[in-house]
Amino acid sequence: MDERLDAIEKEYVELEASLGTSEVLGDQAKLRDASRKYKQLTPLVECIRALRAVKGDAQAARELAAETTGSERDSFRAEAVSADEKQEALEEQLKLLMLPTDPNDGKNVLMEIRGAEGGEEANLFAGDLMEMYRAYAIRRGWTVETIQHDASDLGGINQVTLLFKGDDAWSHLKFEGGPHRVQRVPATESQGRIHTSSATVMVMPEADEVDVDIDEKDLQVDIYRSSGAGGQHVNTTDSAVRITHKPTGIVVAMQDERSQLQNRARAMQVLRSRLLKHYQDQAEAKASAERRAQVGGGGRSEKIRTYNFKENRITDHRIGFTLYQLQAALAGDLDPVIEALQTDLRARQLAGDV
Repeated sequence: MDERLDAIEKEYVELEASLGTSEVLGDQAKLRDASRKYKQLTPLVECIRALRAVKGDAQAARELAAETTGSERDSFRAEAVSADEKQEALEEQLKLLMLPTDPNDGKNVLMEIRGAEGGEEANLFAGDLMEMYRAYAIRRGWTVETIQHDASDLGGINQVTLLFKGDDAWSHLKFEGGPHRVQRVPATESQGRIHTSSATVMVMPEADEVDVDIDEKDLQVDIYRSSGAGGQHVNTTDSAVRITHKPTGIVVAMQDERSQLQNRARAMQVLRSRLLKHYQDQAEAKASAERRAQVGGGGRSEKIRTYNFKENRITDHRIGFTLYQLQAALAGDLDPVIEALQTDLRARQLAGDV
């Protein structure tokens, strides 16, 4: 273990030194990767150094206790006991910090939300989820950018694509992918009956150009006239772009921007992230045949979470976690749910289940 800790600290020192070199500073990709790795290693190295210091304190206190008598010896013995307690706590912290890291940690997050089963009520619920994640981002200090927004007839959303920018965005939002179910009296219901509807959320790490190699020959690009809300140029110029990645069949269409070039750039941004997720899912599937798909069919029987308005309840079915603070969660106070999911993941990692 000591050799492994030495290797980690050596890598950290070398990485720290590299951040000031012209080779790294002059290459945006290298600088981004080195900075991301440096941030990830910092808490681990700080814990290693603190652990070594407290071990030294404990050893010194024991040696001094052996050389002294009376109250002075009792004082050194007490220092040794205190240092041992700190050492135990730091060893537990180190164990958690050395768990396998997610390769997407530190990346921004692309999130797609769609109304699924339940007609216009599903679209309204999708809009509620969008506002919930926006509010959560504000609480976390992230920035949010709308990449695509397709509004429904009654003010909900057929589909929206959001970009969350923040160092810890992925580590928190990666749990949100899947079908979300709502149980409430819809605004569209005249008899006051509770309905069950659903919306789907897909979460993807934002892919850099170096993360996914896309051959232009594999792309089919179609240009067409925009439709729907978007300003005076809608329906007057062929600015909408649809890109099909022929090897995978993944299709991305974009029309929210006013120029064809802007829509193409947005479409490529989303396509890269979808492809990164596609390839990562393939790799995971080889390692685990039991991998759960994020979106599924969007049906009521497939869900990761239920939002019950009558009971003011939010339940995450993956870990059996229930919180009777639905309105607070919808207002952006999602940390209790997400922290429970993070704790469950760490416990499974420690047990070797993932």
